[in-house]
Amino acid sequence: MSKSALVILAQGAEEMETVITVDMLRRGGVTVTLAGLDGKDTVLCSRQVSLVPDKSLADALAEKPQYDAVILPGGLEGSERLSKSTVVGTLLKEHEKSGKIIAAICAAPTAFVAHGVAQGKRITSYPSTKEKIVGNYTYVEGERVVVDGNVTTSRGPGTAYWFGLSLIEQLVGKEKADQVEKGMIISGY
Repeated sequence: MSKSALVILAQGAEEMETVITVDMLRRGGVTVTLAGLDGKDTVLCSRQVSLVPDKSLADALAEKPQYDAVILPGGLEGSERLSKSTVVGTLLKEHEKSGKIIAAICAAPTAFVAHGVAQGKRITSYPSTKEKIVGNYTYVEGERVVVDGNVTTSRGPGTAYWFGLSLIEQLVGKEKADQVEKGMIISGY
């Protein structure tokens, strides 16, 4: 049975972080559902690229209430929308409590703050959102990806490949992550 991941797509999401993460996880054999926060219609992302979710978040959760990983792409507007969603808050809390992976990249770790999850964990984010991540977190700079237990965070569009590889390794294993990395020529040339 393959591992499952739910990637939540909100208007204003960072498209590279969304597409690279979904693509890499699928290359790693993970069953990924790209779910639209506000429905199944096309979503306009931060750089004016339109993405089409597989289904709405409501439908994704009706079909499968729990995934092996819940992943939040960044983008300032997208992250704000994720931060304001009570459905996303409940979902993150349930997954964290059951030991499932909760992951966020770029500005999206601010949604962890908004929903009170990952407290006491080491996390990172896009540099300009550092000041929003205060209090019950240990902020980490100088690392592309930070993993603390079941919480994974990353810095931004340029670190999306390593974010994806980390999630593949956690979900499927290092051998599969290494295979995907080699096939995509991420570290080698």
